[in-house]
Amino acid sequence: VLLSSLVKFNDIKVKKTVSHNINGTIFDECLKTNIMKKITFLLLMTFGINSAFADCGMSGMSFFPETKEISLNSIFIIQGYAFSQKTINTFKDRTIFLESESGEIIELNVQEILKGQMELTQAILCPLTELKPNTKYYLKYSNQTERESNEMRHWNSDKKEYEKVYWKTTDKKSIENLNSNLTLEFEKTDVIHYGCGPEANAIFNVKNKSESEIWYKTEVVDLSTNKTNVFYIKEWNGKLNVGHGMCAGAFTYNNKGKYKVRFTPMNTDGKSLKTTNWTIFESPFMNDKSPFGN
Repeated sequence: VLLSSLVKFNDIKVKKTVSHNINGTIFDECLKTNIMKKITFLLLMTFGINSAFADCGMSGMSFFPETKEISLNSIFIIQGYAFSQKTINTFKDRTIFLESESGEIIELNVQEILKGQMELTQAILCPLTELKPNTKYYLKYSNQTERESNEMRHWNSDKKEYEKVYWKTTDKKSIENLNSNLTLEFEKTDVIHYGCGPEANAIFNVKNKSESEIWYKTEVVDLSTNKTNVFYIKEWNGKLNVGHGMCAGAFTYNNKGKYKVRFTPMNTDGKSLKTTNWTIFESPFMNDKSPFGN
């Protein structure tokens, strides 16, 4: 939904293929063999090369904002993939907090937990008090396990090493507002077949976006049942992929049928633009010709 573009791997060496799909939400990740210890992660937004022999990872966490510099009133999204969804589901019974280098603790309130339709769950969190300026904060949980600690690392491409999840505040109470002229235009539905499953999306072009990070609260309604699913997703290369990748995703589709979707763009402070109108589209599988003869 959140959604998602980053790929994180803990304690593994692999050849990776990633299906660009924020559905992680913020994500879908596929890995080839040669795993040294244990598979822990892939990520957001997700985002491979078609592989007839690829396998999906067993777990993984994504953390947003992706940008490291945040305002004093930022909100946060934590997303779990596969077995890591269990961690997200414990948040309402645990304390989730930010800890500064000096030991100051800022508790995060779990505003909502959203379950995607394919191996993704995300939590939306808001600080109970304003963050302090020019301060580095590390994410932590109460009763944090060793596995959870291992998952709370990300790859620093500049340092070429893994590091703990953190954010650093600026001295600004809020970040820039989103461009009010931002528009989302339906382009097409698309299905791509991979070795262990298809990727299926309704694709939207993003125009007039801001430079700052944008989250899209995405509501998809199955018109045959009127059931609504909600997830926060992110764009990838100027496009929103509403659906799922080979291994995971926020939304799934039946082989036939119509759906409608609308979006509420927001910045990382939670300030949103007006919700878009509904767009109706057919299931991506309606005109798909599977290479497997289905």
